[in-house]
Amino acid sequence: MGTSARWVLPLCWTAVLLDGFDLVVLGTVLPVLLEDGVWGMTPASASLVSTVGLLGMMIGALVIGTLTDLVGRRRVLVLSVAGFSVFTALCAVAPSMLVFGLLRFLAGLGLGGCLPTAITLVTEFARGDRRSSATTTIMTGYHVGAVLTALLGLLLIPGLGWRTMFVAGALPALVLVPLMVRYLPESRVFTAQTRVQARDSIATLFRGGMAVSTIAFWVASFLGLILVYGLNTWLPQIMRAAGYPLGASLGLLLTLNVGAVLGLVAGGRVADRAGVKGSTVFWFLAAAVLLALLSVRLPAAGLYAAVLMAGFFVFSAQTLVYAFVGRAYPAASRATGLGWTTGIGRIGAITGPLLGGALLTAGIAYPWGFYAFGAISALAAVAIAAAARPAADSPAPGSEHEVTAGRG
Repeated sequence: MGTSARWVLPLCWTAVLLDGFDLVVLGTVLPVLLEDGVWGMTPASASLVSTVGLLGMMIGALVIGTLTDLVGRRRVLVLSVAGFSVFTALCAVAPSMLVFGLLRFLAGLGLGGCLPTAITLVTEFARGDRRSSATTTIMTGYHVGAVLTALLGLLLIPGLGWRTMFVAGALPALVLVPLMVRYLPESRVFTAQTRVQARDSIATLFRGGMAVSTIAFWVASFLGLILVYGLNTWLPQIMRAAGYPLGASLGLLLTLNVGAVLGLVAGGRVADRAGVKGSTVFWFLAAAVLLALLSVRLPAAGLYAAVLMAGFFVFSAQTLVYAFVGRAYPAASRATGLGWTTGIGRIGAITGPLLGGALLTAGIAYPWGFYAFGAISALAAVAIAAAARPAADSPAPGSEHEVTAGRG
């Protein structure tokens, strides 16, 4: 078991990296699709395509997250990664906007199930005193994937075109899926627990005084994903509306996600030491201030620094919500709790690009978009403040706290 456990973190991290690719890929290709008039695309139709993909993610998170508590973490994760990679590859040969949107929806089903399943598996292999940092560590993969995608956009799109981005995003699965089939272990927590029905697993989210916390998690995830997807989808276009060239706009997107990786490394450690609830509230409040600051015209160095720090707090705040959820529920409903939190949150992921598209269409994305995003982050802090504080020092219920993620 110790040898198998060493594979959990790197394999789950890589799966989440591919999920992070999908987070940013539309943000990198949309300016080209809009500028070249591919399929007659407009900001409104681009928002519709984004929404369809995110709808698939929402359904995938709700259904597959619950399924994970019924049939196992390993099997679900392998199928999720294989599924979304195949449909992502097919996006490269889409002949029309209708087919492209359908493929984005189908890829979204697997993507929606990947994240809660990977977080659940890593949480159940983490030591009791490293539960928050285990979640934030795996989520660095999400933003490393986003950073790599922004870099690929700068390297591939000018010479080879936007379709190559989807080929690049699917190729890693040719190596990852066989490795997962061969080496990824099943959670001992899952194999040891009594099986529950899907209805009972969902009902657990509202029993024992958890109803308020469950709603708080859903609201915070909804608001947090408005920020994550709104910024990653539209930041390049918002900055172009403010007068920056495409290269600088993509550079700011890259900087945003570099900040996210740094924030995840710091956020998990802070939460393990200072408490996950208070840390999450602080992170959302700091994000609110920094997002509002982006509305101010700054010199180049100041702008990049502000974007870096906004990324530092915005994305790790959302991940700390997941860390909080992973500690809040018993093992038998942990994946269900994470699945429903991410699934309901995906409504925010749908809302974020729609909000950005509406602001761009109205011609007020800069600076009012940043004021709106700042207010949303402040509301997320209020929601988390309403959730019950988890036990500060005791291991998470059902945690495999004798096995550290990434080592036996």
